[in-house]
Amino acid sequence: MMRETLHDGWFLRAVGGPVPDVLVGRQVPAQVPGSTHLDLMAAGLIPDPFLNRNEAELTWMHRVDWQYTTGFQTQAPRPGERVELVFDGIDTVATIELNGHLLGHTANMHRGYRFDVSESLRDGGNDLTVTLRSALTQAEQMEARLGWRQRAYPHPYNAIRKMACSFGWDWGPDLQTAGLWKPVRLERWDTARLARVRPLVAVDADGTGRVDVHLELDRAADRDYTAVVAVGDREERVTVSGDTAHVTVLVPDARLWWPVGYGDHPLYELTITLLADGEPVDTDRRRIGFRTVTVDTEPDEIGTPFTFVVNGTRVFAKGANWIPDDHFLTRITPERLARRVDQAVDANMNMLRIWGGGIYETDDFYDACDERGMMVWQDFPFACAFYAEEEPLRGEVEAEARENITRLVAHPSLVLWNGNNENLPAYTDWGWQDGLQGRSWGIGYYADLLPRLVAELDPTRPYAPGSPYSPGDLPPNGADHGTRHEWDVWNVVDYTHYRDHVPRFCAEFGFQGPPTWATLTRWIHDQPLTPTSPAFLLHQKADDGNGKLHRGLAPHLPVPADFAQWHWATQLNQARAVAFGIEHFRSWWPRTAGALVWQLNDCWPVTSWSAVDSDERPKPLYYAIKHAFAPRLLTIQPRAGRPTLVVVNDHDQPWTGTVLATRQTFDGDVLATADLPLSVPPRSTTLLDLTDDLLKPADPRIEVLIAAADGVRVHHLFAEDRDLGYDPTPFTASVTPAAGGYRVDVRANSYVRDLALLADKVAPDAIVDDMLVSLAAGETHSFFVRTTVNLQLPSALVNPDVLCCANAAAGAVESRR
Repeated sequence: MMRETLHDGWFLRAVGGPVPDVLVGRQVPAQVPGSTHLDLMAAGLIPDPFLNRNEAELTWMHRVDWQYTTGFQTQAPRPGERVELVFDGIDTVATIELNGHLLGHTANMHRGYRFDVSESLRDGGNDLTVTLRSALTQAEQMEARLGWRQRAYPHPYNAIRKMACSFGWDWGPDLQTAGLWKPVRLERWDTARLARVRPLVAVDADGTGRVDVHLELDRAADRDYTAVVAVGDREERVTVSGDTAHVTVLVPDARLWWPVGYGDHPLYELTITLLADGEPVDTDRRRIGFRTVTVDTEPDEIGTPFTFVVNGTRVFAKGANWIPDDHFLTRITPERLARRVDQAVDANMNMLRIWGGGIYETDDFYDACDERGMMVWQDFPFACAFYAEEEPLRGEVEAEARENITRLVAHPSLVLWNGNNENLPAYTDWGWQDGLQGRSWGIGYYADLLPRLVAELDPTRPYAPGSPYSPGDLPPNGADHGTRHEWDVWNVVDYTHYRDHVPRFCAEFGFQGPPTWATLTRWIHDQPLTPTSPAFLLHQKADDGNGKLHRGLAPHLPVPADFAQWHWATQLNQARAVAFGIEHFRSWWPRTAGALVWQLNDCWPVTSWSAVDSDERPKPLYYAIKHAFAPRLLTIQPRAGRPTLVVVNDHDQPWTGTVLATRQTFDGDVLATADLPLSVPPRSTTLLDLTDDLLKPADPRIEVLIAAADGVRVHHLFAEDRDLGYDPTPFTASVTPAAGGYRVDVRANSYVRDLALLADKVAPDAIVDDMLVSLAAGETHSFFVRTTVNLQLPSALVNPDVLCCANAAAGAVESRR
């Protein structure tokens, strides 16, 4: 097998639609893999769509047709040789021509295409042309052909197999990318190639690892071949006389792959070599991990659980939802993906859910998750819409599902295939049924086609019809069955209402906040910068987003008029809201078996639900998630009508000792104290009663209850921040240079709540090791700020707008002592 990459010498030009004068008759160099926006940006012909209001100025690109062209040198096929032109991914509607010969058409971003060029390839120079039609125009025509179907956003993203959020979302831009977004190459062979390799990995009852490798050949010569399959130092071979083969390799005493926090995640090298007359003609290499995974959905006295079971161990899923990490997908590097997964691991997560309005992620993403023990829940790409089940859409859905199930089957991190995002409640609960008028809406995919394909191609993993989902005729988003999305919080009610429900598994919940200051001010240059300034509003995509931010903030903290203070207060409230939800859900383990925050990441600079913004900077929310997902957690929750200390132990070892609980004034005077015996079994929770003298403050405005054990603490206030008598200047701080950055030492002279160091305000690359730290009077804490910048004024790190806390956000109400 010979492969010739075709990534050089490409040019791009606009060939149809509302082409601006500057582009008429002009071609520019093009990057492949790449996209039209990036090529025009590189040529200086359009501004960066992420900057200010540029997104709105580029809507003309939605209707333009584009053409990519390149020339390349090669040889014509030899007698008996097969040659195919391979596109791993085209975005999206394309016509392919080689030397004037029509090779075919494409209409699906989520799959690859192969074209036989044996008749059209020639010796010497060859001319390749890819003409891309407007995806929006194609989608509108498909909708007219198949019938209108409801969706959450204006463009008919549900009528085309393209990344749905390319057409805009409540956190993403409406740019409607186009391009050759994955590699392009020629493949040549005169014997046979490994057309498909599908390794099914299992663990037998005696601990033996089993790898069943299913092979499909594409033959140029009719002869016998030998397939050699090696796993580590174990090897098996089989003669392949037809087009398919099955080889089983057994690995005694296989080392098990575990989710992060539950054990190691060893990977084994799997090599498949195809031999002809003893010589290799094609090879496939990948890494595998041995583990078993199921989801427990056996009905119980409450309803229907949804608990992941890995290697026989029940796992609480701590994680977040994942969207494409850049709206321009070809800018996402393996290194960027590794950094993002590392951030998830460092935030004590063990699962990422790839949301159905994006893409089937790249192998680079899964490789990073495999290596780090990060479990992955993969949605099929259907989101917040009804989908036609007729041709040609149905055939494309099946083709993409077959290809991607086969591609991803070897990754141990993949633990669930999920049919769709929110399309089931859209049918039952959102009032959309009447608009269907009897037309199909997608249930045939979720209840029939996709589970059949998973059963056929990947029986090693569970499948869920959708998220949220409840079995049978039950409402999909019920709390007692299956998975739930909790969006009344944020949309309708205060975040304290997370406690209204005890879901079996919460697959989505979240709260908005702006990006970090450095990211915000890099991309939005409004003067003055306010929550309602034009560019800021363009980067707030949620319906009534600012109104919901204000209504969510007001019960807890004043809504500041100053923008910098508003920025900090809304970030703090976002962090508080999500941590509140996480702690509630974790406190109900094992009844509740998972909490996946919406969302880990961003695809552009935007006010959103993310914990990490588009410039890769962690927001205060990130640190709140890290604390709330810590392996050991103390949280005060209502039980039987009174505050109760819930101890969560997500360790393999028991947690024993003593919890020291104190009620004290903000000035540090201890008013009540108790030692609570602590004995929590592994992977479990325990409730500890709190005595009345701990729970009944003399003055709720100036008192706090603190419970601590082994460095783990919980702080419980007796009123909302806006009503508390915080000291407005509760600490002193100093800065000392340190290797790789600076150390900031803080000493509390009164109670300090949620101390944060917004270091990016001082140096754009600065990252602080922790945030949202609360201190009792007399306590100290040291922050480490990592930066490459040699600060001229290190004291800037302790300025009040940088080193800030909830005391200031609450308005520094004068305390009564």
